[in-house]
Amino acid sequence: MTTQNNQPSDSQGILKGRPQQNNSMLVTIVTESSLESQLSRELEGLGVQGYTITDARGKGESGSRNAGWDADSNIRIEVICSESMSETIAQLLQEKYYPNFAMVMYCHGVFVLRPEKFK
Repeated sequence: MTTQNNQPSDSQGILKGRPQQNNSMLVTIVTESSLESQLSRELEGLGVQGYTITDARGKGESGSRNAGWDADSNIRIEVICSESMSETIAQLLQEKYYPNFAMVMYCHGVFVLRPEKFK
């Protein structure tokens, strides 16, 4: 049996026994829900192919956020992309949003089975 990449798979699973090297970056942005539409447009304008947005709750420097009220809630945006795109996103956020909005971005390398889907 082979996978879509014509690499053999075994009955123990696709990942078992293979060295896993990061082939993509996972960018996570936690920010005010009021920025959802604007950030979606900005990410698409940069060429991001896809992203996931979820409600987020927690407490930080800006106080407690409970996601129960739109005006006082946070969202989490996750983007799988290349390292260069993660740097482009970071630069945009730092220059345009960090001075005026509650926002944090973090990223780390991840192993993606179909990396060609994410640029």
